[in-house]
Amino acid sequence: MIGISAIAIALLLLMVLAYRGLSLLILAPLLAALVALVSVDTPLLASYTQVFMGAAGDFIVRYFPLFLLGAVFGKLMEDSGSAEVLASAIVERLGDARAILAVVLACAVMTYGGVSLFVVAFAVYPISAALFRKANLPKRLIPGTIALGAFTFTMTALPGTPAIQNAIPMPYFGTSPFAAPGLGILTGLVMLGLGQAWLSHRAKLARQAGEGYGDHGDAPPAEHLRERASGEGFDLAEVTPPPSDRDLPPLPLALLPIVLVIALNLLFTAVVIPAMDTGYLAEPAYGATGIESVRGVWSVIAALVIAIGVIIVTNLKRLEALTTTLDSGANASLLPIFNTASLVGFGSVIASLAAFEAISLWVTSVGGDNPLISLAIAVNLLAGMTGSASGGMSIALATLGDTYLAMGQAAGIAPELLHRVTAVATGGLDALPHNGAVITLLSICGLTHRQAYLDIAVVAVVVPLISLVLLITLGSLAGSF
Repeated sequence: MIGISAIAIALLLLMVLAYRGLSLLILAPLLAALVALVSVDTPLLASYTQVFMGAAGDFIVRYFPLFLLGAVFGKLMEDSGSAEVLASAIVERLGDARAILAVVLACAVMTYGGVSLFVVAFAVYPISAALFRKANLPKRLIPGTIALGAFTFTMTALPGTPAIQNAIPMPYFGTSPFAAPGLGILTGLVMLGLGQAWLSHRAKLARQAGEGYGDHGDAPPAEHLRERASGEGFDLAEVTPPPSDRDLPPLPLALLPIVLVIALNLLFTAVVIPAMDTGYLAEPAYGATGIESVRGVWSVIAALVIAIGVIIVTNLKRLEALTTTLDSGANASLLPIFNTASLVGFGSVIASLAAFEAISLWVTSVGGDNPLISLAIAVNLLAGMTGSASGGMSIALATLGDTYLAMGQAAGIAPELLHRVTAVATGGLDALPHNGAVITLLSICGLTHRQAYLDIAVVAVVVPLISLVLLITLGSLAGSF
């Protein structure tokens, strides 16, 4: 009983202290040590060096290329002007009459193509502010609009997205980024439809009440925003949109890297890698593994590398300080992956405790004969408690991934469906008020939780949870497609 209480208190402290801004690099090992101290039979130093650091190091070894390449790709899209061009083009074509949909689609196109949601938020906000002011829509709806396009269906549901939330399940289930494509697309459309309906309803009520954009100065973000952005691995000075009079690429050229990421991802997953002779992977020198455990990661790496090369070659004159851009992108990948790895280490220490066995038995028993339900609950709860979609997912899979795979096989559930449910389940409770992306987004917009969090909660928490229930229901009836 003491062990379970210690775990609950540690998770609560993790949530509260992370919300108050304490670094996860300090917080996660500190709380892991606290739990180990309370648990009499758990050696403190061994828990840190052998369990915590072992799990954190394994996560970094496995996923660092994806964090690195994704951050560099996003920085190149930003500095080349491609992100600005894409956002502006979508907004201009849909116009102020469809301002909300225009911003949602602008965010969705960029995040689905691999641009970091933080970069998207910084790049799209100035355009959103101008568009909402012109359409006389309340500024308080901007955070929810950006959240719908950047934090939901393109992050977890759509097949092929290079988001880390779609990549982490691949080694555990032997799947690819395109796992359960039919169900993923359907789930994504439900998220988009319900979220858009809610925001349109809120805009209609605002118009009926005579509420306009509001009296907002739209001044540059304050110093606390610089600190928050830095805490998420981004320098505010580097992500502030550049002057609009610079040389920008044409729309087809700006869109090309995103198309390449998705198309090449599919090509390598379905054609190139399956045709390769990968028998050498069974050798100890290469991890004594099989192609299914690395195919998905290889596909994303290859697609991003080629897309990065294309951005550089086609925008060489626009990238005036290429080495600086590459350095900034590389540096931006470090803090996010170390934060997530620290959460994974914390989860591994928790999983090593005797009390965790009772917790895992309870979690895996929820849902009866359908492991999809308990998997969804476990991932969602951990994502909510940690304030991190990737962190919550990593803890759940590192501690119970093999268990869920075995349960799925016993129940006749395809690994692809387990993958998609896991990914979608991360995009619910992760967007609670203490989430770093939520805090950053509100800071970028110059709004408070009181002013704008309700819409974020509906489109990024409630709607994904509804979509998750639909996914599990359809998946249970129709299987993986």
